Amino acid sequence: MTLLQAIIIAIVEGLTEFLPISSTGHMIIAQHLMGVPNDAFTKMFIITTQFSAILSVVVLYWNRFFQSFTFYFRLLAAFIPAMVLGFLLNDYIESLLESVLVVAISLLLGGFVLILIDKYLNPKEETEVTYPKAFKIGLFQCIAMIPGVSRSAATIIGGMTQGLTRKQAAEFSFFLAVPTMFGASVLQLYKGLKNAPDVFSGDNITTLVVGNIVAFIVAVIAIKGFISILTKFGFKGFGYYRIILGAILLILIANGIDLQITD
Repeated sequence: MTLLQAIIIAIVEGLTEFLPISSTGHMIIAQHLMGVPNDAFTKMFIITTQFSAILSVVVLYWNRFFQSFTFYFRLLAAFIPAMVLGFLLNDYIESLLESVLVVAISLLLGGFVLILIDKYLNPKEETEVTYPKAFKIGLFQCIAMIPGVSRSAATIIGGMTQGLTRKQAAEFSFFLAVPTMFGASVLQLYKGLKNAPDVFSGDNITTLVVGNIVAFIVAVIAIKGFISILTKFGFKGFGYYRIILGAILLILIANGIDLQITD
């Protein structure tokens, strides 16, 4: 991965992390279009840039992280399902990251789900995020382990099914992303060191640092507009976008165009 490729992938991550269109799916697409190999460093880069983008939540919502210990306990209740499932199925999940077909199908089906949710599920009154509600939202987050589903979309939809407003669900989704992506990043860094010690060569370290800084800066800019868009316009536009992109990818695959990511 060149420095320019890293910057482009990081920009894609920062722009899409908080949108319900799957940041991982878009990074995989960008990775393929630029011919970036799916080696140990690339896998680590994708996960860690996601965590860097998530750190923008801590910066923009720092006061919410000092409310009470209850806030953290609720996040823990929501985090547990993904922590357990991610640990047990990590290798299988990584294998799915190599498939653009999985991304295409997830984008397409997820688009229809977003449109239905936007039409039939839109709580207006804010409600308390209880422990059972937090845990159920965490179960929804597990679905996002499939590339193309979108962690943001899964957790926001999960929140809305528990009676949260669009804004409440989006904000809880942002907060939940912090421990989730921190855990995923630590696991990926550990595996990178264990399986490929030379992954942290001089050039790779520079690429990793620059990519993470870019992802963070872009995410800070992007997150500010997302809440406003979601509150005013809902999911419909994102749903149509997912359907169109997923359909294009499936058409390309059906016509024999090789979209497989190689090691």
